[in-house]
Amino acid sequence: MTRPEPGLSATLPRVESLGWRPIAAPMLLIRHCPLRLDAHGFDHVLLGSGQAVPSLVGVVPFDASLLTVGAATAQRAREAGFQCVRSADGDAAALLTLLGSPTGGGSRVLLPTARRQGAVLAQGARQQGWRVTRRVVYRAQAATKLPSPAARELATGTVDAVLLFSAATAVAFLRCVSKLPESARSPIRAIALSEQVAVPLRAAGWSRLEVAARPEQAALLDVLGRNPRSESRDHE
Repeated sequence: MTRPEPGLSATLPRVESLGWRPIAAPMLLIRHCPLRLDAHGFDHVLLGSGQAVPSLVGVVPFDASLLTVGAATAQRAREAGFQCVRSADGDAAALLTLLGSPTGGGSRVLLPTARRQGAVLAQGARQQGWRVTRRVVYRAQAATKLPSPAARELATGTVDAVLLFSAATAVAFLRCVSKLPESARSPIRAIALSEQVAVPLRAAGWSRLEVAARPEQAALLDVLGRNPRSESRDHE
């Protein structure tokens, strides 16, 4: 389970309910930064990740228009108190489609994002006629090694699958397992949230790679499926 917190804690019991034994191995450490704005004055806030939500609280009005990349980010924004939230239920391209072009005179969007992220959204929104204010509100520091429990399980060949929710976690994971022999890596199913997440895995030649039908957790867990060994135990 390479997902960082806070999403990791929410996903662990979902995986366990499918009969798997989840092993926490977050590949990113998230550090939030304060969002500084002279005034809100934006027509929409674009959220490509739920990690940006905490920095909005107390700075962006709760009745502001928030457009999110997916349902999980939308849910996190609503739980934080935001009232006008719409989800693109897809990827960056779907979010830009939801944004559309400016109408009625308004043309300003706020894009809170991580350092070195959000360029595709910013460029796409500008091409659609929006004036984009991009702010770094969190930093994602890649892990340099696997947690000890995960390293032991990988070394002994007891890991069946690895779940990857972002390209950044995929890159960090690949670096951490680069010294493992191919015989230890090849049996492991790498399950990616989207084709974008799968890119570094394809480049690395990962032999067993599967991609969720939709870029959302439920679709990724559908690919994982129930642990067949747990089903066998249920029928004993």
